[in-house]
Amino acid sequence: MKKPSKGFTLIELMIVVAIIGLLAAIAIPNFVKFQAKSKQSEAKANLKSAFTAEKAYAQEKDIYNPAINIVGFLPERNNRYAYFLSNTGALQDRSAVALPAGGGETGVAVDVFKYGATSAQNYADGCAATGPKSAGLSGTGPYEWTGIAIGQIDSDTTLDTWSISTASRTFPARVDVNCSVGANNSSGEPANDVNDATY
Repeated sequence: MKKPSKGFTLIELMIVVAIIGLLAAIAIPNFVKFQAKSKQSEAKANLKSAFTAEKAYAQEKDIYNPAINIVGFLPERNNRYAYFLSNTGALQDRSAVALPAGGGETGVAVDVFKYGATSAQNYADGCAATGPKSAGLSGTGPYEWTGIAIGQIDSDTTLDTWSISTASRTFPARVDVNCSVGANNSSGEPANDVNDATY
């Protein structure tokens, strides 16, 4: 007498494939969000480094200076964000194998050698008219400075924007969908002006 062969029916296999597809549809968007959030740590770390460099320079010279080579702000290669220590001036070119000799650059461009030309970012002053202060020297007197980081960390068109300042700031509540909603931000703490990881 033959034993019946054991196996799965086509319907059982289709149900398993449908369940796997449903789980993937739920998990992939969350994975992309977590991946984007992890990329934001680059901006926070480098802005803190820029803040420390500016504060150290100001302690010695009694004024802030936006030139990256003078204050000693040179983030590692493979940066996804462009960094602006001033809203004017040139960015350090990162499109070749080697970095160019130091000049009067006031910021660092996205590493387009690694991420391609479409990842390049230009200066943008926060979110609409109620955004943060411009990068560089601002306010009254020489004792206030703001740095900004702008990067593309996912596949949409929204740019992730961070800022850090030597002044404590209050961000107003905003109606813009992609903008941070009102919060107090103390001196030396990076603030996420436009949080691309949540949209």
